[in-house]
Order: sequence, then C-alpha cells, then structure tokens
Amino acid sequence: MRTLVKPSRRELLQGVGALALTGPVLSHTPLWGQSACAVLGSPSLTEGPYFVDEDLNRRDIRVDPSDGSLQAGTPLSLAINVSQLAAGSCTPVALTGAYVDIWHCNALGVYSDIAAQNSLGRKFLRGYQPTDRQGNAYFLTVYPGWYPGRTVHIHIKVRVFNGPAETYEFTSQFFFDEAFTDDVFTAAPYAGKGPRDTRNPNDGIYNGASSTGTAILNNSGSRLMLAARKRPSWIEADARLICDLSLGSSPDQPSGPGGPGGPGGPGGPMPPRP
Repeated sequence: MRTLVKPSRRELLQGVGALALTGPVLSHTPLWGQSACAVLGSPSLTEGPYFVDEDLNRRDIRVDPSDGSLQAGTPLSLAINVSQLAAGSCTPVALTGAYVDIWHCNALGVYSDIAAQNSLGRKFLRGYQPTDRQGNAYFLTVYPGWYPGRTVHIHIKVRVFNGPAETYEFTSQFFFDEAFTDDVFTAAPYAGKGPRDTRNPNDGIYNGASSTGTAILNNSGSRLMLAARKRPSWIEADARLICDLSLGSSPDQPSGPGGPGGPGGPGGPMPPRP
C-alpha cells in the first residue's frame, strides 16, 4: 500500500492544473510542532445526514468532477494530523492504511450529491487522502458556509484498513472561532446569505457529548477547534485528532441512496482503496 508524503508545491500545482492559484496557499506548513498528546482522545461526533462515500482520492476538493466547476468561496488550506492514543502517549495512526475523508457544505450552505438539496450527481467539497508517515493529510477547499440550525463546521472521518477490511472508523466534526468566521463572512459570497441563526454556543452538536465511551460528556466542540490564520487571499487551518482505538469505532448514521451514507457508505460494501 502506498504511503504519501507531504505534497510538494510542484505536485499540488499539477493537481490543480489551470486554476493558477498563488504559491503560498499550496505550501502550507502546519504549526502543531511536537507538542505532547492530551490524555483523552478527541471526541467523536455524529456523522450527520450528508456523508456520501464518493471514493475521491484528491487534495483539492473544490472542483466538481461531474462538470469541472470550481466552488466559490475563500480558499482554505487544511492540514490534519491524526494520532493514536496508547498507554498515555501518541504515535501516528497506522503508518499505512489510514484514510481521512472530509466533507462540508459550500458557501451557500449546500452539500453535494444529496437529493433533498437538489445536488444529486454533484461531487464538490468531498474527498479523502491517505495519511503520511507522520499521520498528516492535506486538503485544499473553501471556507464552509452555514445552513439553518448548525454552526459552521467540517465533517471528518478516519478509517484504518488491514488490506481490504476496515478495522477502525472515527467520525467527528471541526469547528471555527466565531470572530474569525464573522470576519470571513463579510466577503462574497458569504455576505449575501444574511446573518447566521446558530453559533457555537447554541449548536447542540458542538455542546454535546462524544458518541463513543470517552469521559467527554459535553462541550465537545471546544476540543475540535481549528487553528486558523488569515493570509493575503486565503486561510490556513490546522487540526489535530487523537484517536483512542481502545474505545472502538464511532457509530454511523444508517446508509441510504443519495442521503446518509450513500452508495457504499456505512452499512454497505467498502470501496477499494489503493
């Protein structure tokens, strides 16, 4: 099984082709350093109704492969580090066979490939990456928008495989500082949507308990905040996830065509992984 290293500028430029992005957005250096691991693993949170296992191995998830269109919004360079907790210390999760999926709504609050949102067949803002030997995965996306009843967030799923068989699955969500989001949302296309109805303090999932048997009983979102930084025309964000494999996989939503889980999603056959 192939293990990827941190993408070079040349590799990313090849990946985005004619999009002609500025260089710094493609050379994101995370700031997590060598800090010690927390005692508790990161809280797992609900998968929600919009996971579709599209099996898209790509770093740049802004492009819709169905028609080549590019999602509008402020570019977001996202670096995710995944560690596993064992005997009070952290190591990179499964040096081979760990895959990180992310998915989120676009700037106007719409998820791709969801019948209820009239987006069936679209595949924007979805994709997965293998972790490298340090447990890192990198994505280029846009800053998420919002929709009624939820604060701004990004969904994440980590899966570990032994050959074709899945041995572990962790599902959660990332959140953003409210003042940071307010600043981003002063620009188009976010500004045209109007004021948000839900923020971190009154989001039930942000304030809820972890879905696995951890000691985190409330305010889970405070442990899943992205460290975000503004750049001249884009945003960088870092995240660290600590998976406690002893707790077992986090529960998923039931699968269904064009909705929760989608084709090949939880409860269905796993797609092939390289």
